[in-house]
Amino acid sequence: MAGTRFVTAGSLLFTLGRWRGEPGPARTHLLPSLGLGALFLLLGNGGVVWAEQRVPSGLAALLVAVTPVWTVLFEWLHGSGPPGMRTLAGLAAGLLGVAMLVAPTDLAGSRVDLAGAAACLLSSFSWSLGSVRSRRMHIPASPAIASSLQMLAGGALLLLVGLATGEVARADLGAASLRSLLAVTYLILFGSLVAFTAFTWLLRVSTPARVATCAYVNPVVAVFLGWLLAGERLEAVHLAAAAMIVLGVVLITSGTAAGRGTAGKDERAERP
Repeated sequence: MAGTRFVTAGSLLFTLGRWRGEPGPARTHLLPSLGLGALFLLLGNGGVVWAEQRVPSGLAALLVAVTPVWTVLFEWLHGSGPPGMRTLAGLAAGLLGVAMLVAPTDLAGSRVDLAGAAACLLSSFSWSLGSVRSRRMHIPASPAIASSLQMLAGGALLLLVGLATGEVARADLGAASLRSLLAVTYLILFGSLVAFTAFTWLLRVSTPARVATCAYVNPVVAVFLGWLLAGERLEAVHLAAAAMIVLGVVLITSGTAAGRGTAGKDERAERP
C-alpha cells in the first residue's frame, strides 16, 4: 500500500513538473534521491506503517513525536551549535503536550510491543537524519522534481520490501472497500502530492528543527478532526495538550536563530 501510494504520487508529480517545463534530473541527482527516499519513506514512513499493526496509534504518535528532538541533535552535530534554552524548553513542552494528548485513554492497559515501538523510534530517527542531510545533498533545484524523485525511489524500495516479504502474494484487492480505496486516494493526493512536496520545500526555506515541529502538531489536528468529522469527544485535557504543543512550537520557532533559515541554500542549489 505504502509503495503504491508513493510510486503513484511520484509519477504524477514528475509528469506534472516536466509538463510545466521543469528541468529533468541529472545523473548526479539519482543517488542522493535514492538515499533520501530510503530515509524518509522506506524507514520513515514505512516504519510507522508497519508499527501501526503492532502498537496503539497513541503510542506511535508519542514515539514519532521525538522527531524534533533527534532533529535538533543532528543539527548540533552538523555544526549549527548547541540548542538554546528556549529551544530545549520548546522540545520538552511539545513532548509533554503529545503525551497529554494520547494518554491515558490511548495507552492505558496497552501491552507495549517492543518491535513496534523500536520501529517507531527508528522511523523518527531516520526522518530527522534525512531532514538534516537533505540540506547538504545535491538534489534538483525544482521542488516538484526533487520530491517526485524521492517518492519514486522510496516507493520502489517499499514495493521491493513488500515483494520480498510476501505481501504481494497475500494482497486481496477484491476485499478492498470503496472507503479504503478512497482513503488510499486521499493519501496519494494530500498526504504525498501536497504534504510531502510542501515538506521538502520547507526544508529549503526554513530550518529542519522548525519543520520537524509538524510531529507535534499532527496529533492535535487529528484530535480536532475526529471531534469535527467523527463525533469523537473533545475534553479539557485535549485543549490543555493543544495549548502545550502550540507553546512548544512557538518556543522552538522563536528559539531558532533568524539567519539559520537560509543557511545552506547554496549547497542545495542546482550547480552546473
